[in-house]
Amino acid sequence: MSGFLEALRTSYDTVADVYAETVPAPEGLDALSRAVLDAFVEETAGAGVVADVGCGPGKVAGYLAARGVRVVGVDLSARMVEIARRTQPHLPFAVGSMTALGLRDGALAGVLAYYSTHHTPPEHLPAVYREFHRVLAPGGRLMLAGWVGAPGSEGERRRHTEAYGGLPVSYESHYLPPERITRLLQAAGLRVTATLVQEPDEGAKRFYGTFLAVRPRS
Repeated sequence: MSGFLEALRTSYDTVADVYAETVPAPEGLDALSRAVLDAFVEETAGAGVVADVGCGPGKVAGYLAARGVRVVGVDLSARMVEIARRTQPHLPFAVGSMTALGLRDGALAGVLAYYSTHHTPPEHLPAVYREFHRVLAPGGRLMLAGWVGAPGSEGERRRHTEAYGGLPVSYESHYLPPERITRLLQAAGLRVTATLVQEPDEGAKRFYGTFLAVRPRS
């Protein structure tokens, strides 16, 4: 396992319980973010299996399942998966990495990466996006959402040594400008159908980016 993945796994095992208690479920999102997530639900419900990669404690997977999506969750952290299995016992969850999902080509109707890719070093993102393309069926949908850099910027990298109330972690966050993420998705063979960039909330510094894409049928 790559060094950054091992550090992420250890870190999120450490913070998993606090994370599960403090991070809101999708019902607590702002109206616009929830609307985009609901649009992804509408596109994938009944279409086949959707993988929530970087599913954490399973709150988003539960939201999708309650709205008719056939969802499976995958997370690098065994502790996160343990919590997800306990809180969403009707759904399947597995320990795994988005760098190698262990699924056959074209197995999925959708991939959701919800605030789960910003710890990936930029040099590894092309392989991650190619993996999303590989496991999606032709016509399959991708929703990628998370923190991004300011549009037109060079992006930002931040090193974290503690999080969630001072717990020890060891990982980086990479805030890429949205136009760079779009180019990387396109280079992986995905057609980006929509991009939404939300300004930081009052008192916050981070932009939010949401990218909807599809694996072309041809």
